[in-house]
Amino acid sequence: MSAATTSSQLDLLKTFTKVVADTGDFESMRQFHPQDATTNPSLIFQATQKPEYRYILDKVLAERRNSSLSRAAQIEDIMDHVLVAFGLEILAIVPGRVSTETDARLSFDTEGTIAKARHLIALYEASGISRNRVLIKIASTWEGIKAAEVLEKEGIRCNLTLLFSLTQAIACAEAGAQLISPFVGRIYDWYKAANKRDYVGAEDPGVQSVTTIYNYYKKFGYKTEVMGASFRNTGEITELAGCDLLTISPDLLAKLAASTEPLVRKLDPAAAQCADIQKVSLDEKSFRYLLNDDAMATEKTAEGIRKFAVDIIKLEAFIAGLL
Repeated sequence: MSAATTSSQLDLLKTFTKVVADTGDFESMRQFHPQDATTNPSLIFQATQKPEYRYILDKVLAERRNSSLSRAAQIEDIMDHVLVAFGLEILAIVPGRVSTETDARLSFDTEGTIAKARHLIALYEASGISRNRVLIKIASTWEGIKAAEVLEKEGIRCNLTLLFSLTQAIACAEAGAQLISPFVGRIYDWYKAANKRDYVGAEDPGVQSVTTIYNYYKKFGYKTEVMGASFRNTGEITELAGCDLLTISPDLLAKLAASTEPLVRKLDPAAAQCADIQKVSLDEKSFRYLLNDDAMATEKTAEGIRKFAVDIIKLEAFIAGLL
């Protein structure tokens, strides 16, 4: 599918893919009019360092600092309210959903993840937001996927993040997750470093991974949405045109908005139906073995959890310093 070059690539992309803002910056959301928005601990921490977002922190601190909780529990309480406060601001801008992340340190704690997700949803609902407008982001570990399976049955929609393999994607779909976020750019980074070469267009391993997952889902009728994430360049985005959703950083949204190059739909559910794909059956043992057998997916999942945990700790320290 192609269209006249008088429209920007961003406008064309929106005709067959939901565009999502991958940022904590409200102004860029107003500028590019995405359907949804995603945040993560790194983006929220960066936003809290900017003077224009200080009012969010100040409001939460004013409301929560006199708590009777212990110091550690008070910081956790403020953290949760800060995450939701950013989400509420975002939902006043975007018409769709916001993704709010659970604590990465709960990535191997099914019950802890479930409890945190329920609490975050309760905070949103207390502010008048329907749970249908919130996606709880959970790492795509076995424990995280099992937590999502429980939460989805309660109507708490989940975005399974830090996803780098078909194995993780299949387990998420079998668990009934609302949405997955395969990380295109981080897959590209790993293969570029490992093989000491660059990749362009359809040969990009990150593009290939998301294409494989998309085709698998559409071939076997899974309802889980595929949202490509973590892009390094616009070429990765245009190669995945037609994916259910793509979450894109402000700088790449600006490049797409400025380009009038033609855009062709690359992913299509009808084409996926004709693909020669074998169905895979997974249990916990096979999931763990197949994920372990994929060095890239194992390393990038672990690295992602570590990095998000570091930024949560930074945000906690920052809040502790304000108390």
